[in-house]
Amino acid sequence: MSGHSKWHNIQKTKGAADAKRAQAFTKIAREMIVAVKEGGSGDPANNSRLATVIAKAKAANMPNDNIKRTIEKALGSTGGDNFTSVTYEGYGPSGVAIIVEAMPDNLKRTASAGRHYFDKYNGNMGVPGCVSFCFDKKGVIVIDNEDEELDEDSVLEVVLDAGADDMEYEGEVITVYTQPDDVAPVAEALSAKYHLLSAQVEMVPQNYVTLTAEGDIKNMSKMLEMFEDNEDVQNVWHNWENAD
Repeated sequence: MSGHSKWHNIQKTKGAADAKRAQAFTKIAREMIVAVKEGGSGDPANNSRLATVIAKAKAANMPNDNIKRTIEKALGSTGGDNFTSVTYEGYGPSGVAIIVEAMPDNLKRTASAGRHYFDKYNGNMGVPGCVSFCFDKKGVIVIDNEDEELDEDSVLEVVLDAGADDMEYEGEVITVYTQPDDVAPVAEALSAKYHLLSAQVEMVPQNYVTLTAEGDIKNMSKMLEMFEDNEDVQNVWHNWENAD
């Protein structure tokens, strides 16, 4: 599998992301609540969507007590926390494809904010399906290899035995690909041997756009920052790749 550089794209904002750990936990908790309510169960063995979110939470170092409390809250909630899953698609500068996954409790507010972000930074919000065909939905697990001590062949054997489809050895990280429904069991198996940096279902670009104009790069960076800072937005997928 070629060219999935999401982790490379994340690294440039990793310091900022580390500083927003609490915000990340809040977003994962919201995703967990929706998974419990839509899946009809607080047991990950009977709710594959919840199992996937728990795998994501554990890879993000969310404490087990937080996970347990969130599930209990979702099971006991009546009214309130009426979050809805919604996806927006559009284009950034120079035709960069963008998918925004949100879980708002007020659709009108979130749609208005999303349209504003697209417009303000030289993009435009499109209709559903306008860019999703440019992505493949996959389970993506990132293994920490900061010291580059892990042997590629050995890791590949473990990864395939765990039920994954493919792997990319990228130096400081190793990216593992699974079917969307397999990310939780594969992540659980790999976490027994390796330190995971992330584990979740992602929209993986089929091809990438490299921005060269300084204005486009600035606008794209600011647009992503606005989306990621919005508490209603869970994930932002795009096919922008850094020139370096």
